[in-house]
Amino acid sequence: MSREECTSQAALTTGRFGPQWRALLEARWQARVREVTELSLAYHVAAATGPDVTGDGSGQPEVRALLGRAVAARRKLADVEEALGRLATGSFGRCEQCGSEIAAGLLAATPETRYCGRCDAEPVRPRALAGRLPR
Repeated sequence: MSREECTSQAALTTGRFGPQWRALLEARWQARVREVTELSLAYHVAAATGPDVTGDGSGQPEVRALLGRAVAARRKLADVEEALGRLATGSFGRCEQCGSEIAAGLLAATPETRYCGRCDAEPVRPRALAGRLPR
């Protein structure tokens, strides 16, 4: 990383969302990568050792369950990666729906969250329709 990139990165991580948030998100990213890897490997081993009528083991309930867990883990990993992107662009900690600040306690519990507590409790509506639909 060049000196300019380091300087701009430091500028983005100062203030309310400093280096501690990047460290927290990176630790969560590492844990999610491990989880995806372990579940993917377990799925492939289970599918290979227990072929059924499909020939790949995917018809077995335990294999389907492993696949479902792996897919869910990949979604969680993507959420953390998107939060790291928001941190880099300066939009971390802002609700994607209403733009208000997300409570520090909510971010501490789930730093990859995208919505404030109020918007998270409401159904998500496309912005184009939000003004026309009753709440």
